[in-house]
Amino acid sequence: MTPSTVIEIGRYALEITLLISAPLFIAALATGLLVSIFQAATSINEATLSFVPKVVIIFLVLLLAGPWMITVMTDYMRRLFEAIPGLIG
Repeated sequence: MTPSTVIEIGRYALEITLLISAPLFIAALATGLLVSIFQAATSINEATLSFVPKVVIIFLVLLLAGPWMITVMTDYMRRLFEAIPGLIG
């Protein structure tokens, strides 16, 4: 196994990680922004107010995007395991 192969495998693993985590991060960011705008408009300064909506939205996004996330992860792992004989020899 050459160093370039190891770098390619690591790069692709990071790409898959970013691809899978992006929907959850974007949902949390959008929810936090909306709650912050609501807090600024109503002068409510409660730090725990943004926690519950973020958890609910992330749970809903996980329910909707979960099958796609598992498919992407299993495809990556399958390709990685299938490539082991070629990487060793």
